Amino acid sequence: MEYIILLIFAICIIILGIFNFKGNITSIHWYNRSKVTRENTKKYGKIMGIGTLIIGICMVVTAILQMIFNNENIWYITVLGIIIGWIFMIYGQLKYNKGIF
Repeated sequence: MEYIILLIFAICIIILGIFNFKGNITSIHWYNRSKVTRENTKKYGKIMGIGTLIIGICMVVTAILQMIFNNENIWYITVLGIIIGWIFMIYGQLKYNKGIF
């Protein structure tokens, strides 16, 4: 039961990722989306949403597996998910925002 907070947080991240994936990028800081053109808003939201979804899904998997097995090595799933999610997000920032900031 100690991983319920992680599970709830991960579900919130997944919901945020779904909103971004559908093209709603208002949850992304204004400065990080300031140079995204109107025609690229959907593409930018999709790539940022994919990155956020990967992070959230890996956190859900980690929380569930930790509740079942309680093994410290399971945390590598979240670490890997965060790295892959960040790669997607940085790619989206570089391609559609013309830079990370």
